Amino acid sequence: MKFNDILNEELKDPEFKQEWDGLEEEYKLMSAMTDIRKELNVSQKELSSRTGISQGDISKLENGVGNPSLNTLKKIAKGLGCKLQIQFIPYKRI
Repeated sequence: MKFNDILNEELKDPEFKQEWDGLEEEYKLMSAMTDIRKELNVSQKELSSRTGISQGDISKLENGVGNPSLNTLKKIAKGLGCKLQIQFIPYKRI
């Protein structure tokens, strides 16, 4: 079985789906960080040099294992030549 097949089956479980959906923002953030780094052709080692964050910690963040502080996210954004933007977006009201 492929990962997506297994995931689709697991998402039928309401409890699993709720946990999965709760991680969406983290996955988007880590994916964006990784995508931009690769787009700029910057290695984790180079990003580490630019930010003062260890390469191991950058790897953990990109793999969704870390829990970065706002300060860490600012350093990474600056190291990638980006502006960090965080928003509060209201849920749709019924």
